[in-house]
This record gives sequence, structure tokens and C-alpha cells, in this order.
Amino acid sequence: MVELLAPVGDFDCLKAAVQNGADAVYFGSNLFSARAFAKNFGKDELEQAINYAKLRGVKTHLTLNTLIKDEEFCEAFEVAKTAYEFGIDAIIVQDLGLASNLIKAFPDIGIHASTQMTTTNLEGVKKLEKLGFKRVVLSRECSISEIENICKNTQVEIEVFAHGALCISYSGQCLFSSMVGGRSGNRGMCARTLPFAIYLT
Repeated sequence: MVELLAPVGDFDCLKAAVQNGADAVYFGSNLFSARAFAKNFGKDELEQAINYAKLRGVKTHLTLNTLIKDEEFCEAFEVAKTAYEFGIDAIIVQDLGLASNLIKAFPDIGIHASTQMTTTNLEGVKKLEKLGFKRVVLSRECSISEIENICKNTQVEIEVFAHGALCISYSGQCLFSSMVGGRSGNRGMCARTLPFAIYLT
């Protein structure tokens, strides 16, 4: 089965995605989203967004896809719990510790491994499947043949980026952004740092 999953940064984007055929949407709350500079959704808006999509048969996925510090863990878990109580269908997570706790606490929704986990091969996918993830978002640098091989050899759902912020098809730009611009994609503040080359004659 193919699912068209669209990112939405605010309610207008949500309406556009839902009304133009998206099967599912993903969005962040005001905390712990890898798109920290998007408008995102506050608590009241989060409930409205989930209800709007569900009434129209569109699934909703919440992004809690930044790395979580020790002192942030309880707050991140509470954001997930709130979304769960509002009826979210899935939560996209980068932090393995947070994911492990969410899988145990909310076994009836999908916990998805974010592309930020840098899963580039079948072995990595199988490990995440064994840990209880229901979907793995593959790294952007996976080739079509690698994606095909993974899909044929695992039972977990596989998601790939088809359009948008492809990060020059190299996930390590998150680290590059933090080193060059002091803004890490792993904390939702990517500086969109571009790779460069030096030509020597």
C-alpha cells in the first residue's frame, strides 16, 4: 500500500493537504519538533488539527523528532501523552530512549523511527522493528535498489522522502549545520548549510 504523507506547518497548510488528497499529515507541536522555526501547533490547535483530519479520514502523525535532554524527558513524554489522548495515529521519534518509553506506554499507536535516526540499511531496519517500531523513515541517501531490498525483507512499514527538504540527499548535514552555524537539525534548528567543494588544479 502506498500512502501520501504531507508535512503541515499550520492550519492553512493542514486544510490544503487534506483537501488535495493527502492520506496522512505530519506536524509538530511547539516543542521538540525538528522544524522548530515552523509555526507548529499549540495544545489547543493540536486537538483541532487532529479532529479536522480524522473527520475527513486523514491520519495524523506528530513529530517529536529532536534529540531529548535528560531534563526535557518528562515534558517530551507529556507532549506525546497529550497527543495520544487527542487521538493521534502515530508519533515520529528520533530519540531512542523516548521511543522505547512511548512504545511501552502507547502500544496501540504507531511509533515511527524518524529519518533523523539515520537508518541506511536492512540490518538497522530489522533492529528497529525488533524494538517495536511500526514504521521506519529511511535516510535520504538510500538508493531505489536499497529501498526495494529493505521493503522485500522486512515486515515493518517503510517511508521515504519523495520531495521537499532532501538535505542534499545526505543526512549528516544536521551535524554540519551545528558545526558551521551553531544550529543543529537534531534540535530542530537547521541552518540549511550547503555542502561545498574545492577545485584544485
